[in-house]
Amino acid sequence: MQYFEDLEVGTKASFGHYQVTREEVIEFASKYDPQPFHLDDEAAAQTYFGRLSASGWHTCAMTMRMMVEHFSSQEAASLGSPGIDELRWIKPVYPGDTLRVESELIEKRQSKSKPDMGFTKTRQTTFNQHDEPVMTMIGNGIIRVRDPEASAG
Repeated sequence: MQYFEDLEVGTKASFGHYQVTREEVIEFASKYDPQPFHLDDEAAAQTYFGRLSASGWHTCAMTMRMMVEHFSSQEAASLGSPGIDELRWIKPVYPGDTLRVESELIEKRQSKSKPDMGFTKTRQTTFNQHDEPVMTMIGNGIIRVRDPEASAG
């Protein structure tokens, strides 16, 4: 199990492999972001995107899936997340793209009021198969402290 004490600021990781399908793009958009450029080829052709593209929220969801799979493989003592900062959709994501994630731990601090937990900030960048960044965000995490008495102070 990976606890707060095990994390080092500056640590980087590369993980994930997610194949974006046309069916999933349309299904997600139909439910959660029903804008024409996420649903219809002709409508999308008349926009900045030029063709059917995934919702930015879908890109977030695909990224989250890869992150959870990575955390699970690391057996992280995760306690959830209070949110994200600085979310940016940099390039459109299209059916046929293959996504992956790179992350870097940029900050960590132990809670003063609840010393059994620590807070982290991690910069995540999602890339397509051409190694072009398509999304960036800073994720805030909460992670269990292995030994709160030893770590506090």
